[in-house]
Parts: sequence; C-alpha cells; structure tokens
Amino acid sequence: MSTVQTSTVDPTLLANMNGSKTTKTSTEEAQDRFMKLLVTQMQNQDPLNPMDNAQVTSQLAQLSTVTGIDKLNASVNAMSANFQASQNLQAANMIGHGVIAPGSSIGLKDGKAIFGLELPQNADSAEITIKDSSGATVRKMSLGVLPSGVNTMTWDGKTDSGATAADGKYSFSVSANSGDKKLDVTNLSFGIVSSITSTLQGAKLSVADIGDIPMSDIRQIY
Repeated sequence: MSTVQTSTVDPTLLANMNGSKTTKTSTEEAQDRFMKLLVTQMQNQDPLNPMDNAQVTSQLAQLSTVTGIDKLNASVNAMSANFQASQNLQAANMIGHGVIAPGSSIGLKDGKAIFGLELPQNADSAEITIKDSSGATVRKMSLGVLPSGVNTMTWDGKTDSGATAADGKYSFSVSANSGDKKLDVTNLSFGIVSSITSTLQGAKLSVADIGDIPMSDIRQIY
C-alpha cells in the first residue's frame, strides 16, 4: 500500500513573503500573506486528511473582521479630522465676540460689568458678593427669585456705600437657595475671545478675564 507524503511549506517562500517590500497597508499585507499561506497549505495538504472546511471558513471570517475594523478606523479618523477642522473654523469666527463661560471674575469698564450664573433648578433667593483684588467686599446684591439654567446680569459699578468702583478686575461669588436647600451654583464670567488654539482635544478659546477654555464651556455668545 502506497504512502502519501505530506509536503510542507517552503521556508524560502515564507521568507520572501515576510521580507518583501510593498507600499500596501499593514492590513493588505496581512491579507496577502494569509491568502498565500492558505493556498500553499491547500495545495500541499494530505489528500487522506484534508483541511476542515469549517476551519478555513473561520479563518476567512476572522480576516474579514480585521479588514472591516481597519476600514472603520480609517473612516473614524477621517471623520474626526473633518470635525476638528469644522470646529476650528467655527471657533475662528468667534474671535472678537463676547462669551459667557464658567469663571468667577468680573471686568468693570466704564461703570458696567457683565456676569452670570447657572442654576440646576429655580431659586427662591440668590445673593452675589463682589470683591476687589485685595479680597475686600465692595458690593452685596440680592438677586431675588431666579429661574433654572443660565442667568446673565450686569453690575453698574456701584459699591455698598453708593460710590462708583474703579474700573478693573473683580471677583464674585453667588449663593442661592430653593426653600431650605442650598443650590449648587456655577459662576459665569464674561470675556472677549482673542484667539484660538487647535489641540488634540479640540479647539480652545483664549478669553480675556477667563483664560483658555474649550468650546463646550461656552454658555452664551454676544
């Protein structure tokens, strides 16, 4: 009875496949190597013990999955680049505009200052305390009943004594209550956008009296 000899893959063939230089992507190279090895394996298989069709199908499915993931990643990267370019363009259009964003500073100029606060729910009462650069309180104001969300307001520069405060930078804090519950208030400052910076996390705006902030921090635009 004759014996069928099982051939093995030529090592030279493997070396040539692994060492060949090409401009293809890593996924395409992996596909080529897989198909060449599969064809070689099928050509040299033992006729009395052929490859299992289910095994071949499984290997092809795995290769298809890897290819799909690579294409998906390429699509996501392209979408991300387009989104960032669009965001940078939108941010550039904001240069010179005023914005309201989280912060605790008030810039008083010509007897007028803009500030704001964000409330998680309606407030029955609220009060603002404004301090100068030395930390001394210059004005306390009752803001009365306020709705939830963003509330923008102005300060006329008057101190508690009725005098007019000097132009400059001040800080403020707000306390608010709903019944007996003290609310978590987000202080909002006003500033002018002077420039933008593109980062891996997206566009950042340089805002006077606030600093560098992401676009997601902006509550209102003027």
